[in-house]
Amino acid sequence: MTDLRIPSGDEAVSRLIALALAEDIGAGDITCELLIDADQQAQMALVARGPIVACGMFAAAEVYRQLDASVTVEVVVEEGQVVEAGVTLAVVRGCARSVLTGERTALNLMQRLSGVAGLTRQFVAAVEGTGAVILDTRKTMPGMRVLDKFAVRAGGGQNHRMRLDDMVLVKDNHIALAGGIEAAVARVRGHSRLPVVIECDTLEQVERAVQVLPERILLDNMSVAQIKEALALVAGRVKLEASGNVSLETVREIAGTGVGYISVGKLTHSVQAADIGADISFT
Repeated sequence: MTDLRIPSGDEAVSRLIALALAEDIGAGDITCELLIDADQQAQMALVARGPIVACGMFAAAEVYRQLDASVTVEVVVEEGQVVEAGVTLAVVRGCARSVLTGERTALNLMQRLSGVAGLTRQFVAAVEGTGAVILDTRKTMPGMRVLDKFAVRAGGGQNHRMRLDDMVLVKDNHIALAGGIEAAVARVRGHSRLPVVIECDTLEQVERAVQVLPERILLDNMSVAQIKEALALVAGRVKLEASGNVSLETVREIAGTGVGYISVGKLTHSVQAADIGADISFT
């Protein structure tokens, strides 16, 4: 089951939002300060303008918690919920100046995260029934990895490694510098109990990699025919992951080979923001 624990108290999330607010506000929201009375109150609905997979409402709530603790954010839908156009995702209430000052930062976060969740949901739907798991990569927006990877989970995908310290992923350059696959894995296992994944570009590498029984072999930019050959070579001894230029047009065929995992960089590196707007009323 997908882990949807919301990282609202995560230190990285707090730092990111503090940075985003400082970046946007600078010395102060001069327009609001000049045009809106300090005691003016407002209500703002954050609304889906089209069908989306809603994500990031908790991030919007954190924006206002840091900006003005007297502002309340009522989250109306669940993270990862599929909604139609016109559905209210959250309602912000409080000081009009604060409501407006935080609007863009809150929307930026929700739009990106909903976009990631929505694209992930499309990939997950495309491989439904095959048994293949859709994974993300480290190709995330710098500083936003915790949020991007949460959005992938909200869309039904699973996370690959979060950081360089939670998995040993042995790539071609590592293999070359270590003196080969066998030498690289022996060196790793002599010093670490972390899971080992070996990236293979050729079937010859797959034959060598399976002999050392890593937790997973990553098939990098292999054709469907090569993936099928790799599956035959491995014969169930090691889990296989396909990666490299995977698209919505190709992912079903890749999943149909029987490969267990498919990692997709575009879930986070080239996602289109979801269409979410703000409808405000003054009280």
